[in-house]
Amino acid sequence: MYESSRNLKTFYIAGFQHHGGAMVLSKLKPGKKLKLVAEPDNPYDPEAVAIMYKDVRLGYIPRELNGDISLLMRFGHGDAFECRVAQVNPLANPWEQVRVTIFVTDARGKSEK
Repeated sequence: MYESSRNLKTFYIAGFQHHGGAMVLSKLKPGKKLKLVAEPDNPYDPEAVAIMYKDVRLGYIPRELNGDISLLMRFGHGDAFECRVAQVNPLANPWEQVRVTIFVTDARGKSEK
């Protein structure tokens, strides 16, 4: 059976409590698409990949999970990934309030289903 995307990784956003997530928490709903931005000049982790909602940095892909995605993004394959909100729990500890899933998408497009 054809699948247009496949779950690659699911995790809580790293550093959520240190960035702008609290300002937009009420706007984050399951299924909401988020943007991934590679940060090769990040002084703490050259493989850092930020997770953004519009212009607000929510945090990062956890360091132990970012290597393959960062590498592929560096070589121009960032459009192969889609990041979506999986779960929001405003009552949880700040570092566990937003869980996301990264999907790898079908680069062939809809025409080749």
